[in-house]
Amino acid sequence: IIHRLVERLNPDRTPGEEAQSLARIRDAVTSGWQTRSVAHARPTVADELDNILFYLTDVLYRVVAPFEESLQEALDRHYGVGMVRYPAEDLLRFGSWVGGDMDGNPNVTAQTIRETLGTQRNAIINCYLPEIRRLARYLSQTRGEVGILAALEQRLEEYSKARPEVMQGIPERHREMPYRCFLNLVMDRLRTTLGQAQGDDSGAYRSPEEFEQDVQLVASSLKANKGVHAGLFSAQRLLSRIRTFGFHLATLDVRQDAELHRQVMGELLNIADWSSWPADKRAQHLARMISAGQLPLQDDLHGLSDQAAEALNVFNTIRDASEQFGEAATGLFIISMTQGADDVLTVLALAIMAGLGDADGARLDIAPLLETVDDLEAGPEIFKSLLSLDVYRRHLSKRHDRQVVMVGYSDSNKDSGIVASRWGLQQAQYKLARVASKNDVKIAFFHGRGGTVSRGGGNLVNGITGAPAGTIGGVFRVTEQGEVINQKYGMRPLALRNLELMTGAVLQHGLSDVGQHPDDEMRKLMRHMARAAREKYRGLVYEEPGFVDYFRSATPIDVIERLAIGSRPASRRSGQGISNLRAIPWVFSWAQTRIGFPGVFGMGTALHWAENELGIDALREMYQRWSFFRGMINDVEMVLAKSELEIGQRYSELARTEQKHVFTTITAEFDLATAHILQLKNTTSLLEDQETLRRNIRLRNPYVDPVHIVQIDLLQRWREGDRADDALLDALKATVNGIALGIQNTG
Repeated sequence: IIHRLVERLNPDRTPGEEAQSLARIRDAVTSGWQTRSVAHARPTVADELDNILFYLTDVLYRVVAPFEESLQEALDRHYGVGMVRYPAEDLLRFGSWVGGDMDGNPNVTAQTIRETLGTQRNAIINCYLPEIRRLARYLSQTRGEVGILAALEQRLEEYSKARPEVMQGIPERHREMPYRCFLNLVMDRLRTTLGQAQGDDSGAYRSPEEFEQDVQLVASSLKANKGVHAGLFSAQRLLSRIRTFGFHLATLDVRQDAELHRQVMGELLNIADWSSWPADKRAQHLARMISAGQLPLQDDLHGLSDQAAEALNVFNTIRDASEQFGEAATGLFIISMTQGADDVLTVLALAIMAGLGDADGARLDIAPLLETVDDLEAGPEIFKSLLSLDVYRRHLSKRHDRQVVMVGYSDSNKDSGIVASRWGLQQAQYKLARVASKNDVKIAFFHGRGGTVSRGGGNLVNGITGAPAGTIGGVFRVTEQGEVINQKYGMRPLALRNLELMTGAVLQHGLSDVGQHPDDEMRKLMRHMARAAREKYRGLVYEEPGFVDYFRSATPIDVIERLAIGSRPASRRSGQGISNLRAIPWVFSWAQTRIGFPGVFGMGTALHWAENELGIDALREMYQRWSFFRGMINDVEMVLAKSELEIGQRYSELARTEQKHVFTTITAEFDLATAHILQLKNTTSLLEDQETLRRNIRLRNPYVDPVHIVQIDLLQRWREGDRADDALLDALKATVNGIALGIQNTG
C-alpha cells in the first residue's frame, strides 16, 4: 500500500492532493505499528493461498502484457519488425503447489486440492470481469460510423438470441454500439462460468479457449476497421492475459513423499513386505502389472487404511479436476525423495487405477525430485532404468516424449554442504541431459530454489547462464519461495524487471555457449574439491558428537520451531537430528546468528586443497572460463560478506563449554574461504567489485546488530525458565522477525 501511495507523490499535484497522500501514508505506517508483527496462530493452507493470490492477481496479472510487449520491442529492434515473434502461449506460465504439497503436511488433502483449484478459478475470472467492463465502456464505436467484422456481428446475434434478458438490460442508446453490446454478453457468460460450482452452467464457457475466441473476435474487428488506435491495445493486453492464465490462474502441482506411496502400494497389492523388496524388483513387478492390465480396480478394493484411501482420492481429484477445470489446471506430480524407477512407476500405477490412463500411459506429468547428493548421483541411472521399460516409454510418448525432473537445492546442501551440492546438481543435469539425448527424449529441469544461497538463491542470472550446455533449451522452470517472492514480485516494476532478467538469461544460455564447456581437468578438479568439501561438512554436521547440541543451543531454532510461519511442521519426521529438520528452519536458524554456515562451510577446505594441488593460476583460469564455478565463488563471497562472526560468537556463548569448539571450527573454515577467495579474485576485501551491495550491508548493520544482543539475552532468560514464559517467547518472536526483515533473509 505504502509504495503505491509514494508513487502518487509528484510535483504536478495540488497541495491539497499532496497533503491527502501524505496523510494516507501516515495512516498506513501507524496501522502497521499497531499490528502484531508475528502471528499467534499458524497460517492455514487457505491463508497461504490467499497470500499467493495477491502476487498472482495484483502484480503478475498486470505485468504479463507489458513484459510481452517489451520483449517483442527488443526483438523488433534487434532483428527487424515482425521478423521474430514469441508465441504468447509459450512465453510465461505460472504455477504453485500451495494447496497441493502433501509432503510432510497433513493439512493438505484431496479436498484441499479441489478447494484450491476452485478458488484460483474464481480469482482469475474475477480479474477478467472488470477488465471486460472497462473495455466495453471504452469501445463506443457505433454502426454506420465504422465497420464491424461480420463474424462478430453474427456471434453478437447468436448471443442476443440466447440471452435476450441481457440485451434488454442494455440501455437503448447503447444498442447501436456492437462492441459494447457484445462484451456485455461476454461478461454474462463469464458470470455464468463463475457460477458453475453451484450447478448453473447454462451458457457458461466450456473452456478458456472459447473465451479467448470471443475477445479475439473483438481484436480482429478493431484491427480490420480502423481500431488500431481506438481500443486494439487494450483488447490485445486482455488476450495476452487470457493465454497466460486461462481459467486456472496458476497450474497446481501436487507433491508427495515416495515412502508413503511405497506403503500404499504394498497395501493395494496385498504384499506385506513390499517396502523391503529391492527397488529394481518393485519396478519390474509394477511394469508387468501395468502392461498386462492387472492392476487392482478401485471398486474391488475394500477395507483400505485411511492413508491408502486418501492417496487414491488424490488421483481421483486430479482426474476430476482435469475434466472440470481443464488439463492446464493441474500440473506435475512431484515425488519427493525419489530413490528408484519404482517410485515413478508407483505414481503411474496409481494414476492408471484412478482412471487417468491405461497400459499405454497416463494423462499426468510425473516428476521425480532428486534432493540429496546421493539422489542426484543416482538420478541418471534411475532415468536409464525408466527409459529401458516399454511401459514407461509408452507413457512418455503420450507426454510429448518429455520428462520433467525436479532438482532440489535445499536438501542437497543440508546433506553435503554448498560445494558438493552445487557440483552434484551440475553433474546430475549434465548426465541426465545426455541420457535423454541418447534416447531421443526431451528433458526439462524444474529447479527447486529457495531464497538463500545455500538453497539455490543468490544471483539467479548467473545460475541460469552457468547451467550445463543443453540443459535449458529455452525452457526454465523455477520455484520462488519465502521472502524472495515479496522482494522480487511485491511491486509491479520489480516483477517486470525480474521476469526480463530471467528471460534474458534463458535466451543468452541458448544463443551462446561461452562458459558452459569446462575441460576434463576442470571437471576432475571440481570433483575432488566437492569430495573434500563434503567430507569436511559431514564430518562436523553429522559425525561430530556435540554438533547437534551446539546447533540447538547457539541458534534460536527452538524459537523458530514455535513460529507460526507456515502450514507445514518444521520437521518431516520426529527427532532432534539434522536429517529430519526441514531446510528452511535449518537455514533460518543460522541466518539469525549472522553465520552463513550452510552457504560457506566446506568451501575453504575445497579451495585450500585445489590451490595446494594445482596452484592459484589454475583456479583463476577456471574462474575466468567456467560460468558455473565463477557463479558459485561469487555466491559464497556474498554470504561471507553478509556474515558477522562477532555476532555469531555471542550466540556461541549460549552453548556449553564442551560444545564451543564447534564455533572455532566454523571460524577457521570461514577465514580459510575468505583468504582463498580474495586471492583467487586478486582483491583485498570481500565484494570489492559490488560497491552497491557493500554499501547496503554497511547501512543496515547498525540497525540490526542491537536486536541480536536483545535476542541473545531473551534466549538465555527464556531457556533458564524452562521455556515456560510466554511473554518472553512473544518478545523473542518479535526479535526473530525484526532480524529477518533487517537482513532480508529467512530461509
